[in-house]
Amino acid sequence: MRRFLVVQNRSFGSSVEMYLKTIAELTNEREPVPVTSVADRLGISTVSASEMIHRLEARKLVKHRPYKGVYLTEVGRRKANGVIRRQRLWECFLNDVLGIPWEHVHDFACQLEHATHPVVTEALADFLEHPSTCPHGNPIPNADGEMPTLEGVPLANLKPGEKGVILRIHPVSEELVKHLDERGISPGREIEVTEIAPFNGPQSIEVGDEVHVLGREVAAHVMIRQTAETS
Repeated sequence: MRRFLVVQNRSFGSSVEMYLKTIAELTNEREPVPVTSVADRLGISTVSASEMIHRLEARKLVKHRPYKGVYLTEVGRRKANGVIRRQRLWECFLNDVLGIPWEHVHDFACQLEHATHPVVTEALADFLEHPSTCPHGNPIPNADGEMPTLEGVPLANLKPGEKGVILRIHPVSEELVKHLDERGISPGREIEVTEIAPFNGPQSIEVGDEVHVLGREVAAHVMIRQTAETS
């Protein structure tokens, strides 16, 4: 029987992983990522975020541009994608195997990702038959730390009469997913914008036979593969 020595890497703790993952997720929206955005996402002060970013830069995991923001180095990007891979595999396991609703799996997986040995990660991937996306539709990086190309446009960008298929929800929070789930908005569903309130107001959207109103901030988290407009 093979035996594996599990050693906790104290120099690369969960707080470092959370910073790298957060920067990676925010990079999809803007690069370099403003330090204030990192602080806001993690719920900490800008001073605390700046201090940690300087430590990460000393370890060559990020680069910081004064007054502009921070971005991941190649090493930092691969480490961040490794954390994302573990989290999204756990989300699949919790949802597909244990039957935990998709709006709850993100927070549980976030706790598990920091305590998962690489051997366990790959065993989990094998058990799940290597899923390509998590329950929220977000792509799962491969074992080499490479992230598949992200596709889709935000629902908030669509105009009345435009429609598409929901690809993914990003970034994920339990409150956001619950809000969307209550309105039948999930990956794979067809969705159409029927109306936009004046002055760049909320969107009225149709999912199935139901019409709902979504604020533009919420709609910005719903990524769509756009299809033909309604004639």
